Amino acid sequence: MTHRRAAAQAEERVELTVVTGLSGAGRSTAAKCLEDLGWFVVDNLPPRLLAAMAELASTSEDHVRRVAIVVDVRGGGFFAELRMALDGLDRRRVTPRVLFLEASEEALVRRFESVRRPHPLQEDGRLVDGIARERALLRDLRGEADLVVDTSNLNVHELRHVIADAFDVADRGPLVATVVSFGFKYGLPVDADLVVDCRFLPNPHWVEELRPQNGRNPAVRDFVLGQPAAGEFLDNYEAVLRTLADGYVREGKHFVTLAVGCTGGKHRSVVIAEELTARLRTAGFPVHVVHRDVGRE
Repeated sequence: MTHRRAAAQAEERVELTVVTGLSGAGRSTAAKCLEDLGWFVVDNLPPRLLAAMAELASTSEDHVRRVAIVVDVRGGGFFAELRMALDGLDRRRVTPRVLFLEASEEALVRRFESVRRPHPLQEDGRLVDGIARERALLRDLRGEADLVVDTSNLNVHELRHVIADAFDVADRGPLVATVVSFGFKYGLPVDADLVVDCRFLPNPHWVEELRPQNGRNPAVRDFVLGQPAAGEFLDNYEAVLRTLADGYVREGKHFVTLAVGCTGGKHRSVVIAEELTARLRTAGFPVHVVHRDVGRE
């Protein structure tokens, strides 16, 4: 290796993503997707070896600059060392990020029962006891994660799409956004960073010809966006999002989930989510939109 090449390589930071979260929430699917995107993936590495892995990547002849490491409770006592290991990475010219995958208790129970395997923390108790222990163990880590993905209502293909949108660096900007429409009557999305309430707008549900349609229907879209308050709200909120985006990036947060809600998640929230997505894309932000509750009625 020439001196010039070595110096250039030393200046280039390694991007390291820790994939963690609840057992059964989709860590393996996320890891496989990252591997397909060109990341070097290591499964179940003890946290104390994170720095060594980053050092190996930074000095590699193969220019390994994107490393994903799956870390979870299978590591036993080693898992408690994760926070300390992450804190020490920045001194090694590594940009660490945490992807946290979670799901509802109902979804996790269904998944474990379908494969007929016990939860790793179940011990002699019930499946739900193991899930509760793991959720408590990971609570602090979830709060510090860069990206939290709730996979309760995502199939394998939808989860891969979310991961690809967030981690495909070919077209990724400084902040990656996911916009989720939802119905308040079904509960808030647990992975939301910001929540928008669209129930101040007239409800297309009470217009007979619009009731069977959803917010992707042009007539419903025209009805919602035709309300005087809709345009004013979108303009003002877009300005707020631009300010927030600048602040998030300054503070090292590179992923944000924006939840847009109405009563049933069928009409108003879908329209507003689609419009916010279009505006954010025009502003240069990579955005993925998910309509969580469309078709749920």
